[in-house]
Amino acid sequence: MRCFSFYLTNLTNLLNFLFPFLIKIPSKCLPVQIENMVNLVSRTGRHLQRYEKGYRLVVGCIPYRYKKSQEPTSVEELEVLVISAQNGQGMLFPKGGWENDECMEEAAKRETEEEAGVIGVVQEKLGPWHYKSKRSCIMHESYMFPLLVHKELDCWPEKNIRKRRWVSINEAREVCHNWWMREALEELLTKSKSPSTKLGNLEQMQQLLVN
Repeated sequence: MRCFSFYLTNLTNLLNFLFPFLIKIPSKCLPVQIENMVNLVSRTGRHLQRYEKGYRLVVGCIPYRYKKSQEPTSVEELEVLVISAQNGQGMLFPKGGWENDECMEEAAKRETEEEAGVIGVVQEKLGPWHYKSKRSCIMHESYMFPLLVHKELDCWPEKNIRKRRWVSINEAREVCHNWWMREALEELLTKSKSPSTKLGNLEQMQQLLVN
């Protein structure tokens, strides 16, 4: 048992070291075994955290998808994915610290994959918002990205400590306990109604990536 524990600890340390490099490799280029291990590793510690003018920089995503309505018009209804807080009190969108070895979009996608177990296409950033952490009294500057989900993972780093749930916009307004995340949701909805920033469906986003 002691040997197994030693092996597991060293394997976790190795994956944490390789994580910044592996996460940038397209999943189709990785062996399935390595892809699965990467999906089960979550970054820990704050030694790489970015700070600017005394603010800890935080990024995250509002994962969304379109669900066909049951109405005869078959209008696509927007749904967003929320996750439970670590302390079990309330729901929120995935977010976390922006680290020195990644760009803002990479950090947002990483945090979303670690906490919510979804992968997708990020769009124009929302924010910033400024708030003080209740636990550490540190000031934060936060940005969010709309993320059109195209894959839901069966296994992800924080699967055992968080629950995820697709909800309607109205329900998200009710269950999300962070005021600035609710504001981010409203900003997303406002931009989605603008012709220049209208949210796309998965087929449209994939076509943009190809072009």
